[in-house]
Order: sequence, then C-alpha cells, then structure tokens
Amino acid sequence: MQKILIANRGEIALRVMRACKEMGIQTVAVFSEADRNALHTRYADEAVCIGPPPSSQSYLLGDKIIEVAKRLGVDGIHPGYGFLSENASFARKVREAGMIFIGPSPESMETMGSKIGAKQAVRKFGVPLVPGIDEAIKDVAGAKKIADSIGYPVLIKASAGGGGKGMRVVNEACEFEEQIHMAQGEARSAFGDDAVFIEKYVAAPRHIEFQIMADNHGNVVHLFERECSIQRRHQKLVEEAPSACLTPEMRREMGDAAVNAAKACNYSGAGTIEFLVDEGMNFYFLEMNTRLQVEHPVTEQITGIDLVKEQIKVARGEKLSFTQEDLKINGHSIELRICAEDPANNFLPDIGKLMTYKTPQGFGVRVDDSFEQGMEIPIHYDPMIAKLIVHADTREAAMSKMLQAIADYHISGIETTLPFGAFVMNHEAFRSGKFDTKFIDKYFTPEHLFTKDGEADLVAALVGQEVFDGMQTLNQPDSHLGQRDGANTNRQQNSWQRNRTELR
Repeated sequence: MQKILIANRGEIALRVMRACKEMGIQTVAVFSEADRNALHTRYADEAVCIGPPPSSQSYLLGDKIIEVAKRLGVDGIHPGYGFLSENASFARKVREAGMIFIGPSPESMETMGSKIGAKQAVRKFGVPLVPGIDEAIKDVAGAKKIADSIGYPVLIKASAGGGGKGMRVVNEACEFEEQIHMAQGEARSAFGDDAVFIEKYVAAPRHIEFQIMADNHGNVVHLFERECSIQRRHQKLVEEAPSACLTPEMRREMGDAAVNAAKACNYSGAGTIEFLVDEGMNFYFLEMNTRLQVEHPVTEQITGIDLVKEQIKVARGEKLSFTQEDLKINGHSIELRICAEDPANNFLPDIGKLMTYKTPQGFGVRVDDSFEQGMEIPIHYDPMIAKLIVHADTREAAMSKMLQAIADYHISGIETTLPFGAFVMNHEAFRSGKFDTKFIDKYFTPEHLFTKDGEADLVAALVGQEVFDGMQTLNQPDSHLGQRDGANTNRQQNSWQRNRTELR
C-alpha cells in the first residue's frame, strides 16, 4: 500500500497517520466543515472536505468516502474506531471498489456485530458464557420461564446494542414483561432491530478485555489484558494493563478463550474480546469489538508492539511478525481519557475554547490528542479530547507517574476529567486493585474531588493549574475577552472559589 485514507477524525486519525508516515505511506484525510482547521486535516498529505459538521452528513457517508478514495488513487482505507469502523456494509463496499479495508472481513463483523450471533459462534469453541439464552426472544411467556430458572436478577440485552442502549435489569418476575417490552422498544429506536435476549445479571463485575491480533495465514495471538472497569454510563474512563487481579493461570485461560473467540469468526487484524469477571473470579464472554480500541496504547506500552502498523501489515497480506511465545508483559501502563466533561456535574459534556492547553512531558508519558491552544471543542462529536498514557516498571510507579502527569497537564476554558483521574489514582479501592464497574456509584461524589483525605496531589494540581492560568492571563496582550470566554473565566473562578472553601 502506497496511500491510505483515514476515514475518521481527531486523535485516532493522527495516530494512524503517524504510523503510515513512519512506514513511508502517504495519507489522505477526510474532514467535515467543523474540522477544516483540525490537526488531522493539516497533518495529512492530502485532505478533502466531505460535508457539514454532523457526522451523518460527513464521517458516516461511506459512499462519499469511497468516491474520494477512488478519485485520489487510494490503496487502503483505515476506519479508526467509531463511525464506520464496524460497519460490515462499508467494509464490503471498500473491497468491492478494489481497495483494502484495514480491518476484519465483513463476514467476521457481521458474526460479532450481533451479540446473539457472537454468543452462538464462541459457544462452539468452548468460550465461557454467562448463563442465559443465545437466541432472540420471540415468546415472552417462554422467556419468563427461562428467567425464572436462571434466577433473578436477569439482564435483558439488545442483540445489536451497545453503550447501554436496549439494556434492562429485571429484579423480580413481576417486572419481566414490562421491562422486555421497554428494552425491545429502545433497541428498535436506537438500532432498527428489536431482537433482545436474556442472561444472568452479574451485579458488580470487573470488565477485562484481551487484545488479539490475527493474520490471513491462520495465526492468532493475544497481547494480554486490559482492565477497563472504571466507567461512567457504560463507557470507559480509566484503563490499565495488565489487570491487578489476574493470576498467571487465569491470564492463560482468558487468553486462550480470547484466541478461540477470534478463531470462531475466522478473524483477521486487530480486535478485542471483552469479558465479565464476577466476584468468584469466574469469567464470561461479553462481546467482541472488531476494530482497534480507544485504549490500545496501554497494550502497546507493555508489549512494545505498534498495533496500527501490525494492522497495516496484516491487511497487505503479511504474516504476524511475532508469536505468542515472543510476547512478554513489560511493566505497567495506565490510560486516562481526557474528556470535555464536568465530573462535578454528572460528567456533563462541555464545549468552549481551549484558553490554555499544555500537555505533560517526560519519560514514560504519552499524550494522544488532536487539539492545541486556542482551538474550539466542537459540539458535534465525542467529548474525548485526548488520552493521557503513562508507563512505568510497576503499578505503583505508574499511578504516581499518572498523578504527576495530571498535575502537569494544563487545560482551561472547559471542564475536563483530569480531576476525576487524580481522584481515581488516589482512591484506596483503585490503589489496592479491589474495584469493579460500580466504582463511581460506590465511591465518587463531586465533594470527594476536594475533601477526601490523602488527595494532596489533586490539590497541588489544582493550585498549580490556577497559578499557571493566572500567569497566562497576565501575559495576554489583549485582556478583553469575548462574552463566551468571559463566561468561562467567571465560571472557573467561581468553581475554584467554591473548591477552596470546601478545602478548608
């Protein structure tokens, strides 16, 4: 491949472009009108505007993206994650147009894109499943009998679902019929498919996933696990590798199951097998993501493998350059998603201008981002603006490095998840490794950002931020801020005043 189009935006588009350039491959960016001055647009060798800001009118226009690729003589298309990355129809059209889709086959996507289909496929390969049924519910009365036999609580899930949509917890038999109709309606509205199934509800699981890589020559390996249990609204905020709770034996068992799950759909490329782990350390297949994950950098940090480059090599027909025996865990890595959200206000998304934007540096510190100071945070897309990744010899050292990196990361003009990241790093449940997906529900309230004992690092980070921002403001030649910027400044001052009061 001599030229690759990246059908995405933001930090993942830049990440893929950098890998391409290191491999001597030319890059093409597509962008919406909102991203005309975005970093990925400027970094690419060529860039083409494909529509207005809404993704439905730009980044989701598969036919238009393929048309641009053909016109510019593109050899392959990398979809990143999100948008069209798991769209089997798009992958099929790319290949029909004579180009390489840098990802799995459309058939693999279709198998794993259906939660029911995925469960049926992996069951044949002996992958552990949560007790339940692996077919769409057609008879509510019959499904209720199965739920009674499984035992409450049970979980109703949309087959085509994700992000918590079409998902309902049923605690008692009398709720079953109402909840199943609600789940079907939500699934129909969100995905155009009302197929749902039921399984035993695991109340407080850990969310642990395994990175796999497969080529087109029958070779499949796993690159160990990532712990992804710190979540809000079923979306991850903190990820680490390896997990603090796995024994070597359990790691081998889960790794073997992940490899078998990939074989169940004849997989090729980079993918992720997600598992639930219950209080008894029993693990169950959850789903497969047939793409690169947001949190892939922590795997790269502990293995030394560039997953994007491996994707490209596999897509052009090469064998994997390593075997399972070649892979070793080197140290510990943690990733914090820096989102334009206010942790003190139920993680409400925020928009505005990045009045200050200064990233941390140093050995073992990596920032994957797509913004610079003075840029606006667009309202049209996911609120994640960056990923802060650290790597150290031990988990304890990685947590300390993350706290220092958070203190050195200066952002003003918007609220972000940086303070929440410091809260997590300092919390005993996280530090001890004894936590699950209910971490936020159990431990986090806005007051804890500023009053919990042992949070001196967070306080220092906030004080340092204020001093840095104050100096930046004093050094600005023009002190007349616009109405929006002034509102942001006042809000930050009021927030800081409130925080100082709470600290007393």
